[in-house]
Amino acid sequence: MTKVKVCGLSEVEHAVAAAEAGADYLGLVFAPSSRRVAPEAAARLVKEVHDAGYFPAVVGVFVNSTVEEVNHIADYCGLDLVQLSGDESWEQCREIERPVIRTIHVSAAATASEILARIEDGIVALGQDKLSFLLDSSVGTVRGGTGQTFDWKLAKEVSGRFPVIVAGGLNPANVGDLVKEVRPWGVDVSSGVERHGRKDISRIRTFIETVRSAEEDITRATG
Repeated sequence: MTKVKVCGLSEVEHAVAAAEAGADYLGLVFAPSSRRVAPEAAARLVKEVHDAGYFPAVVGVFVNSTVEEVNHIADYCGLDLVQLSGDESWEQCREIERPVIRTIHVSAAATASEILARIEDGIVALGQDKLSFLLDSSVGTVRGGTGQTFDWKLAKEVSGRFPVIVAGGLNPANVGDLVKEVRPWGVDVSSGVERHGRKDISRIRTFIETVRSAEEDITRATG
């Protein structure tokens, strides 16, 4: 089953709705961003989701924060995983106490061999038990949430070798095609389930329903 991560959540009602709709991961951004959430608000959000009876994995997204800050916020907010989306070294990744999702920013000039080499380096440094990978579009200096896709052929080639989460410009209209074409381990959405810069519950639900429908289509096609 394709894992679904809804990222950039900052309001309790949206987080609960995402969990209720079947999201496997809830992403909370602690890096400079319009979607940034304060640790105190994040801790309340996690508690409210749990109090509502839902226990998806909660991911904290960081960009070039210190190891000490990441570990402190992860403890304080009750995060399950940490996503590093900056220029953090593998040595820094090793010092993170939670399992790490390492973002690989895919530029227009990127090649599958470059991405695969980066993944292999990470696995050597940390091992597969603690480390997973997310592929996201690289647009200038923006670290995610751009609403722009990258070449899915790269994603397909990489996901054929390693389980990866694919992000970048996904929305309810195109995620079904991605799932059927690339068959990634997981998908990540943020701006694609927003309306006027704010998470939209109906779009969150439709996004997840579309992922599950695409999986059913694959099952029927493959017998």
